[in-house]
Amino acid sequence: MRLFSALYQRVMRWSTHRHAPRYLAGLSFAESSFFPIPPDVMLAPMALARPERAWSLAALTTLASVLGGVLGYLIGLLALETIEPLLHDLGYYPKYLQARSWFEQWGFWAVFLAGFSPIPYKVFTITAGVISMAMLPFIAASVIGRGARFFLVAGLMAWGGERMEATLRRYIDGLGWATVLIVVLALAAVKL
Repeated sequence: MRLFSALYQRVMRWSTHRHAPRYLAGLSFAESSFFPIPPDVMLAPMALARPERAWSLAALTTLASVLGGVLGYLIGLLALETIEPLLHDLGYYPKYLQARSWFEQWGFWAVFLAGFSPIPYKVFTITAGVISMAMLPFIAASVIGRGARFFLVAGLMAWGGERMEATLRRYIDGLGWATVLIVVLALAAVKL
């Protein structure tokens, strides 16, 4: 069944839409403070479809993500009591506690590492606000950590270019079904 091929073609068409950079910026901003989907899912196909714009797309993603991170910081600083039940309901509370522990140990470096951590970045932004981390180091660490991640993603896609796009198009269905199988097996393993 060629379900993933059709989806892949649609995503590649969307990635060249004239408003795609705005959507990428919006997603990057939202993901840093409250939205669950990382911007990489838009950045990667956009950089792959338009390799000549990869660096500007990475810069846009970084800027919007850091601005969204400031909103997350303010949420943590001003509204933890309000969002704490939501952190519990969405299953982020243990991640919040882990991020808080990392801040106690590493401070600035915790935000820097958040760019590559499996713990969602929004957990770090909110935690930075909760502990009232100094704003300038928070922003500097966010720019460096998030920038490194997004420039790496965009750079890999631009480097792969047409060759990578053709290879992905050829194998996307197999990769898609393999991913579904891995997720199902992982969920089954967790449930047992």
